Amino acid sequence: MSTPPPAALRTPFCALADITVPVVQAPIGGPCVPALAAAVSEAGGLGTLAASWDDRAALRERIRRTRELTSRPFAANLILQWPQRERLAQCLDEGVRIISTFWGDPAPMTARIHRAGALHVHTVASAAEARRAVDAGVDAVVAQGWEAGGHVRGEVATLPLIPAVVDEVAPVPVIAAGGIADGRGLAAVLALGADAAWIGTRFLLAEEASSADVYREEVAAARETGTVHGIVFDKGWPDAPHRALRNSTVRDWEAAGRPAPGARPGERDVLAHLADGGSVARYADVAPTRDMTGRAEALALYAGQSAGLVHEVRPAAEIVRTLVADAHRALNRHRAAPENAPG
Repeated sequence: MSTPPPAALRTPFCALADITVPVVQAPIGGPCVPALAAAVSEAGGLGTLAASWDDRAALRERIRRTRELTSRPFAANLILQWPQRERLAQCLDEGVRIISTFWGDPAPMTARIHRAGALHVHTVASAAEARRAVDAGVDAVVAQGWEAGGHVRGEVATLPLIPAVVDEVAPVPVIAAGGIADGRGLAAVLALGADAAWIGTRFLLAEEASSADVYREEVAAARETGTVHGIVFDKGWPDAPHRALRNSTVRDWEAAGRPAPGARPGERDVLAHLADGGSVARYADVAPTRDMTGRAEALALYAGQSAGLVHEVRPAAEIVRTLVADAHRALNRHRAAPENAPG
């Protein structure tokens, strides 16, 4: 039997979402497969499926496979840059009871989610955006700091963003995202008033994730200075800032003076192929997965600045347990005054 998590780490969001530890696995695109989401949920956190681009058959299969692997709650994430009403309806019909949304107005989704008895979690980048989301009826907000990997909506760092959002929307739960990859980071955002941490980069190196081997290797070798923020991998999602590792594609683009789309080096290159034979071009907004063939290193290696803290492949459950145990130690480190402290 596993040891129960410390009571100090059980937050209102844990109660709301019916999870036991304040760890949410971010929807990390292609590497985010049912085995990963289920393993995080089984460990007491909240696993998440990235559902924004699935067709009906694929979405049905991924939700049902996740449900076969866990009886615990898990979430589905929908990016509102694209129409998502049909996918939302399918997620709810398939029994997903936590829906997270991003990059758009959550208001048109909230009533439908609540009618199904589900929770609506929306990602924001400022206190003002958080207030609008809460006024629209969302049940919790994810406050995403600029340090985050993948697509990044705002320009405020996690440290000042979290307390500003907490102050704006309390008592609505706030989940902190951006730059969190170990227990110290989890402890820090809980101390700032967050109810949980939204963690992506660390789970790229979970055994269950479908990250391509070279993707794992590049993340594990990265330093905290090894990412770039801007608009580079925009084929498929134009004009959307993001953070990724500085790989060969980024370095060649920077060396050319960061030219605009249409004038970038290797613009017409096909770098990889999907399992179904589909091609992946240079500058595509697609992260490399295990089932791809080709030059995975040159694709979009999305990662946050926390990559400098991520070095080892581990089972997702072990990652969750370590995050929680290390956070508990960090929170307790200075609570009792040392015996020899000056009085």
